[in-house]
Amino acid sequence: MAKNLLIVESPAKAKTIEGYLGKDFTVKSSYGHIRDLVKSEDAIDIKNNFAQKYEVPADKKQVVSELKKLAKEAETVWLASDEDREGEAISWHLFETLGLKDANTKRIVFHEITKPAILKAIESPRKIDYNLVNAQQARRVLDRLVGFELSPVLWKKVKPSLSAGRVQSVAVRLIVEREREIIKFTAEAAFKIVAIFGKGREAFKAELPERFAKQGDAEKFLQDCIGADFTINSLETKPAKRSPAAPFTTSTLQQEASRKLGFSVSRTMTVAQKLYESGKITYMRTDSVNLSDTALNAAAKEINSAWGEKYHQYRKYKTKSAGAQEAHEAIRPTYFDVHSVDGDPSEKRLYDLIWKRAIASQMSEALFEKTTAKIAISSRKEELVANGEVMKFDGFLKVYLESSDEEDDQQSTEDNAILPPLNKGQKLDLQEMTATERFSRPAPRYTEASLVKKLEELGIGRPSTYAPTISTIQNRGYVVKEDREGKARSFKVMTLKGQNITKEEKSENTGAERGKLFPTDIGSVVNDFLVQYFKDIVDYHFTAGVEKQFDEIAQGMEEWTNMIRNFYDPFHKGVENTIETADKATGERELGIHPENGKKISVRIGRFGPFVQIGDSEGEEKPLYASLRAGQSIETITIEEALELFKLPKKVGMFEDKDMTVAIGKFGPYIRHNSAFYSLPKDVDPHDVTETQAIDIIVDKRKRDAERVIKTFTEDAEVKILNGRWGPYIEFGKQNVKIPKDKDPQTLTYAECKALADAEAKAPKKPGAKRFAKKK
Repeated sequence: MAKNLLIVESPAKAKTIEGYLGKDFTVKSSYGHIRDLVKSEDAIDIKNNFAQKYEVPADKKQVVSELKKLAKEAETVWLASDEDREGEAISWHLFETLGLKDANTKRIVFHEITKPAILKAIESPRKIDYNLVNAQQARRVLDRLVGFELSPVLWKKVKPSLSAGRVQSVAVRLIVEREREIIKFTAEAAFKIVAIFGKGREAFKAELPERFAKQGDAEKFLQDCIGADFTINSLETKPAKRSPAAPFTTSTLQQEASRKLGFSVSRTMTVAQKLYESGKITYMRTDSVNLSDTALNAAAKEINSAWGEKYHQYRKYKTKSAGAQEAHEAIRPTYFDVHSVDGDPSEKRLYDLIWKRAIASQMSEALFEKTTAKIAISSRKEELVANGEVMKFDGFLKVYLESSDEEDDQQSTEDNAILPPLNKGQKLDLQEMTATERFSRPAPRYTEASLVKKLEELGIGRPSTYAPTISTIQNRGYVVKEDREGKARSFKVMTLKGQNITKEEKSENTGAERGKLFPTDIGSVVNDFLVQYFKDIVDYHFTAGVEKQFDEIAQGMEEWTNMIRNFYDPFHKGVENTIETADKATGERELGIHPENGKKISVRIGRFGPFVQIGDSEGEEKPLYASLRAGQSIETITIEEALELFKLPKKVGMFEDKDMTVAIGKFGPYIRHNSAFYSLPKDVDPHDVTETQAIDIIVDKRKRDAERVIKTFTEDAEVKILNGRWGPYIEFGKQNVKIPKDKDPQTLTYAECKALADAEAKAPKKPGAKRFAKKK
């Protein structure tokens, strides 16, 4: 047996490290956390200084049992979980659960999985850092208390099965508030003037810096330019330079992988985790932009070798984030001379991005010559401006250019790549001038990446929390990530060419969205409820302040239980008060009066989602109800759109000489045909179903039903052998019965089926065993 047991978090990491250490080491994985707070309400003893009750989940008991055995046999146990707070907590849980002793337990950390880094860590072990453990415990306890106490309030006051979380609720608030900004936004039109001078390769653009709010003013400008002289009034050429971005942090990696590769935040972290565990990149949860001296020297060597000394520029970046956690490095390749890696396409692409960003951070600035020409108009006092830029030295751009979010790049530039030779006083030939109607735009909806950026700017969350936060708000149904089609919008264009001005109306698509985050109705209602009754929980500054307190606990500057007590006591009183006094939140909005029967039309959240109601629940006549369609919202639906929802059930055509009727029932939308019911697929809107679609749905369902039945029995019509999701099974009345592997479903007799059903019914149930059932 090996003298040393080294425990890491993942099997992939264990495999990589095992190759670096000799036969004296056994390397095993804990598969992440080996224990967690119990699921019951007594997980945290509030009266006893927030003492926690932990349990080893069923799926980790075998892992714990094996690690305990190996730990007893080893002379020294090395805890080598990740170097952040979560990793420190995992080491502590291992220490406690495995019954380890201080005397023969050593804690090691490393930022990269390379042989030198692992050996260096083993040479300088330390003890578990309880300040880091306490910071992680404080976060875990606080989030459990908030979730356990807030969720029942939401069940009572909003809708059953809802849940709330501290950081997640703030993220939802950001998305809800941005959506409302967009709804309230009124686009303002203005005319943009662009002139084209010269011909062929000598042609270039110039723009009027001002815009005209009125069409008449824009037209007057064009008219004044008929026959006018255009002269270069001033010509300024000056050097410009551009510097590379810092190496990646968790946040900037998530943003750039979203822009350049189209990765979701969670996908980026999953792929980065694989790269780290196989020793290809440094640790991927970091808010530091610092590079080690070893990395700086390796980057310099690579740059000098590939492109020469003039492309290298030594840089030390400093982390701006006030709440930056432990002294990590930025995310970088483990070895700069490894330009590409093996793996799946996602790993290759993400590694390429990380390598380029890190190497570019140590390269020279890109140098440009920027020329600005101001053009006088003989008939007007305004000047047109033409900008041109010529690259003199590519520097870091040889390798990498950072992308920008649309919010940073809303206005398209009219810069020319290069201006032709120009002289002050030179007269220019106008080819054409256009006045194009352009519209102001609201702040853009968040993408996953831009939401991470905003959370980081506000000081909310940390590298380890961004991805889970964004996954959680989508999984809970408070936010959806989707594409939405835009709407056609007309705009006017006036063109001056020669002595004539022509006018035309064009069309453009506006408001189209790809991969944006939208709040759902339930997300908006929950947000409004929390803002009204638990303002601190969703307050940006308060939540950022809590993060700062976690940082102070990690540095040993604050006692964690005091911090929790100061938060919990007023929060708990607020919970009790809200349960007693708050009204039920439904987000109800009155749309108006029905044009035919004079009844009130309203919209609100119900037990099964958002719906429109015609009539009053307290009246003698029963109200009518209709669910909202996909893409509709209780905040924006109009009375006309609401009335459309009541046009179901409706006949959509004939099939086999029988009517096909579309309606919405208790279990969702369906087609009724010849007394049979056929559910509509989720992606089919019941209001838009065509006759052809309805026939296809009926035929497809009949085909699937026919393929599902393997055998029936004349002895009992309720006994069938069916094809299920996990293979053939017997449906014996209301009982679903497994078919033994040595039995052929095709040849089973009724008597054999009955015998199998009787045997299964009499068999004692195993503790914790799930009852066998098949989806029909």
